[in-house]
Amino acid sequence: MNKLKYIIPIVVVALMFGACKYDFILPVVEDEPVVVDPEDPNATVYGFAEYVQPIFDAKCTSCHKTGSQTPDLTAGNSYAALNSSRYVNKTTPAQSLIYTKPHPDASGNHVKYTATEASYVLAWITQGAKNN
Repeated sequence: MNKLKYIIPIVVVALMFGACKYDFILPVVEDEPVVVDPEDPNATVYGFAEYVQPIFDAKCTSCHKTGSQTPDLTAGNSYAALNSSRYVNKTTPAQSLIYTKPHPDASGNHVKYTATEASYVLAWITQGAKNN
């Protein structure tokens, strides 16, 4: 009887720990930013409509819309609004205002790109900032 007094609690504790299941939830890690070599003819083309406009739609158009804050980044208007040396610097893409102002490391209280989104915008500018 004395042994049973020790065995029963050990069995109960073993069953409690054996029955527990824990799923490890790992944080989502953003994809690595893309780097584009403008001289590489086989590089992925980061088109405006496929890569850049969806970023504007998701993050920018609540403020940058027709009749509001400039530039107008709504679909159909954004390319024309950005097609100036003020926002896009094709000579030095990393100095483009549309890249530097919402960059993740920039100061200010406006919406920021993620690192991947910033790399898509930079890749698009590096590839000539075409309306594609």
